[in-house]
Amino acid sequence: MADSGSCVPHGVEGAPNETALLKLIERTGYTMIQENGQRKYGGPPPGWQGVPPPRGCEVFVGKIPRDCYEDELVPVFENVGKIYELRLMMDFSGSNRGYCFVMYTNREDAKKAVKHLNNYQIRKGRYLGVCLSIDNCRLFVGGIPKNKTKEEILNEMKKVTEGVVDVIVYPSATDKSKNRGFAFVEYESHRAAAMARRKLIPGRIELWGHTIAVDWAEPEQEVDEDVMAKVFCSTSGSDFFSN
Repeated sequence: MADSGSCVPHGVEGAPNETALLKLIERTGYTMIQENGQRKYGGPPPGWQGVPPPRGCEVFVGKIPRDCYEDELVPVFENVGKIYELRLMMDFSGSNRGYCFVMYTNREDAKKAVKHLNNYQIRKGRYLGVCLSIDNCRLFVGGIPKNKTKEEILNEMKKVTEGVVDVIVYPSATDKSKNRGFAFVEYESHRAAAMARRKLIPGRIELWGHTIAVDWAEPEQEVDEDVMAKVFCSTSGSDFFSN
């Protein structure tokens, strides 16, 4: 909420379309708050119980007009299915940055959004680009002492980063009691993994007195040939950001 004691959420108060955003919040019952350069609608939606949706439920939306906001976007995307969360990237001027992420409650609705809303005309002559989000939640961490067990690595990663779900460790080919000097760390969300990657940049932190190497692990390939043919092969990534 705003610091002034107002009931208007932070990021909504003073927005050019404040009234329209408040009407959207009232109609849907979703929350909305701006932080870390993004305005988050939902996450979770009203009455949601249980864990967040699994990987594969999020779509990336590009080519959004810079003065187009949730009051225009939500009605379009909720027609496809129930929205769990919409994250609109914002700049300091109050305009959006031309893209957002929409997470649905299931993978089927995410695929429908790609099928039905890619090249959707949001305004006259303005067409959205929609594709499945590369929701990578896994980091590669190298430089780990080979005598550390999976449990020790998991506990250490939980100490220095947030949102750790699991670690994948491979035994040495020559000595099964030792690891290969690296591990894959799984996080609860792409955002959690991204924050951890930023924190673990070499030179900023050491584990067990060792300098570590950190990078994104290769995302798991869940190839949907129909989506690949219609979206990824026909549209370059840069086109998704253009206006």
